[in-house]
Parts: sequence; structure tokens; C-alpha cells
Amino acid sequence: PPSMYPAFQATHITKYFTRTLTHRLLTHLTMAAFLAQSMSLSSTMSSFAGSRMATPTSAPVAARVAGLTIECAHKKGAGSTKNGRDSRAQRLGVKVYGDQEVKAGGIIIRQRGYSVHCGPNTFVAKDYTIHSKIDGVVRFKKTAMKKSVYVEEAEEVEYDRTADTRKNRRLAKFPPRDSILAAAQ
Repeated sequence: PPSMYPAFQATHITKYFTRTLTHRLLTHLTMAAFLAQSMSLSSTMSSFAGSRMATPTSAPVAARVAGLTIECAHKKGAGSTKNGRDSRAQRLGVKVYGDQEVKAGGIIIRQRGYSVHCGPNTFVAKDYTIHSKIDGVVRFKKTAMKKSVYVEEAEEVEYDRTADTRKNRRLAKFPPRDSILAAAQ
């Protein structure tokens, strides 16, 4: 019992009991083998002929059990869980909606499968993501058979430099470099 060995750690006590149990088991098996052998010799005496009969004997039991070892558990008994993981979301769906501007190569829709089809000025990637071929405005079209998306070229809007905006005030205070270089030549 562990109370007899307070100075030892649990592992030393386990090893001690394993060795003791193995030794006791081998001793008992050896004695059992010896008794079985002696009984088999006496039982082979023939009362009729008065002679002994030859009986095949197997290897001693102690030799067969010599490889027997008693081991403790290899894993913790405490509850570590095999769950507790999750994959990141796939971030599917519409990225640029109708009447919004998109740049060339920009992602319009990420999808699994071909649920929304490509229209003019769009192309589909190998994972069914729909991209824009040109700079423009996204439009969606739905018919009885399928949904599709296409891109229209954006109308060129000339920037009004006379309006009183923050950008125009900054341009007046800090003119662009190319305008300074053009004035110097």
C-alpha cells in the first residue's frame, strides 16, 4: 500500500508493485507447473500393467509466461477534448452590388457553383468567382431561366475644378507636380 512508502513518488510505487506482482505470478505458476507434472506422473501409472506410460510434456509454464509484463496506462485519464476547432468562414456572396462602380479585375461575386452567370465585360475564375474585365458600373439581370451579371462602361465625368470643395482648395494651395513642371518648360 502507498501509506507504507510515503517518500516514494507514485511512479516508483507503481514500478515496485509491477515487479512484485510479476514475481509472485511467476512463483505461483512455477509451483503449479511442478504440481501438474508430479500429478501427471502419478496418474500415468497403469494399475493394470504396473508400468508407466510415456506422455508428452510441454515446456514449463514459467518459461511460457516469462514474457508476461503488467503495464500501466499510457494516456491521461483526464478529459481532454477532441473537439474545439472550427474552420474559417468562406466569405462567399456578392462583393459589388448593382449600380456600384468596379475596377478592372475586381471581384463582383464569390460563389460555389455557377448560380450566377457571366454577362458582357465579366469573366469567371476556376473557383466560379465572377470578375470585371473593365472599369465600369455593375448591373444585374434576372430572367426566368438564370441570373446574370454584367458591367457597363462608366461615363466619363469631368471633374469640376471651380466648385468650392476641400479637394479644390488643396489643389490651389499645393498644385500637382506635373503642372509645375509643365509651367517651367
